[in-house]
Amino acid sequence: MEFHPDLTVGVINGLGWLYLLMFFLNLGWTVQSFKKDGHFEWCFGWEHIPKASVWALYTVGLMIFAFVHLTVRGNADTFLLRLPLWFKLWVDSIIANPISYFIVSMVLFGLMIWLRNWWVEPTRAWILFNVSVLFLAFSMTDYDFRQIVGKPDNVPIVGMLFLVGFFTWLYFYEAGKNDRLIAEGLPVKKKELTEQVLVWPDLVYTEMICMILVAALLIVWGVALPAPLEEPASAVKTPNPSKAPWYFLGLQEMLVYFDPWMAGVVLPSIILVGLMAVPYIDFNKAGNGYYTFNQRKFAVITFLFGFLPLWVAMIVLGTFIRGPNWNMFGLYEYWDVHKLEVLNNINLSDWFWLDTLRLPLPRPNGDDPFLVQAMVILKREWLGLLLVVLYLFAIPPLLARTFMRGFFVRMGFIRFMVLANLILFMAALPLKMILRWTFNLKYIVAIPEWFFNI
Repeated sequence: MEFHPDLTVGVINGLGWLYLLMFFLNLGWTVQSFKKDGHFEWCFGWEHIPKASVWALYTVGLMIFAFVHLTVRGNADTFLLRLPLWFKLWVDSIIANPISYFIVSMVLFGLMIWLRNWWVEPTRAWILFNVSVLFLAFSMTDYDFRQIVGKPDNVPIVGMLFLVGFFTWLYFYEAGKNDRLIAEGLPVKKKELTEQVLVWPDLVYTEMICMILVAALLIVWGVALPAPLEEPASAVKTPNPSKAPWYFLGLQEMLVYFDPWMAGVVLPSIILVGLMAVPYIDFNKAGNGYYTFNQRKFAVITFLFGFLPLWVAMIVLGTFIRGPNWNMFGLYEYWDVHKLEVLNNINLSDWFWLDTLRLPLPRPNGDDPFLVQAMVILKREWLGLLLVVLYLFAIPPLLARTFMRGFFVRMGFIRFMVLANLILFMAALPLKMILRWTFNLKYIVAIPEWFFNI
């Protein structure tokens, strides 16, 4: 069923301006490549060919793309430069599946760490940037993708993703340079900078210029992209899906796997307390005041794991993939409110008593004394409670004797136990997500009588 035209002349012309911008950016890159990158000794029978010639050909291609898009005035249905259907179906099959989405995000995170010295090289990083922009441009030829990404609420999130990518690259780029200097026994870059500047006029002038530029940007943004003001809120007419602001979408996604008291109170509180506790449990004094990775591998990987796969990826999931009825949709999939997802979630106690023992689930009688009801609940949930206790109290000593023995020796008992429990609480989210997706496990401990579910 065709709900809309995929392309319009206005969209095609708008993409032309994007390609024109990319043309000018890559023209500058071609010039600097000609000055710095040297020549190919031999290339397809030609000798002494500048390496910048590759960028020159790509830049010419962008100019042709821009010209073709900007000169379209006729029927947009016949326009050929669009994503093929097979590619959109393939991407949707991966993105709309929570298991494959999580696997892809984890694989990308692992490759980012493993290949950090490869992809941070400026030319390769610029190639990745161009690929991401071209992917975005070609994806804009799909109506459903355009409806999601082009919402005024979501445009800043797209920009945020590029900023996160840039600053992640900047960290690894600077850290790689310092790690090479440290390996050669030379002082790191940060410690070589001893020049001091005055607050007035140097710092104040810089801040004033930044303030003017940001204010101008916000004014242009506000004029070109009006705020999506809607009608007053009404309890009888709620949006579907009803989403929190983008910075809370990670918490809203956690509500799929945890009870509100856990996702909205306990885990955020532990995150805040953990961030405050980091300076007191950190025993590694290296890396203070300068970029480094090799000297702080554990701290960097742990932080980036909590920030990228468990926070930024959750924001992307909640913004672009969670649709009506909080179902998952592909990037190019129509948000159909009638889409149904069969969710046969089961609690651990239900599986243990009903499916394994083939016995009725113990339920407390509301007329019994509190102690009797508590004993019935503990009888029903003993397996889940035991697993939670083992997870929080048995794994830290096990880690102290095996994989993290060096940490335990240098940190001491108290600091190590705080660190280990912070890591376990952070790992609870991906573990619960995996259990939900693979075994349809809803709660490990389900005590609705006390509003206590884990």
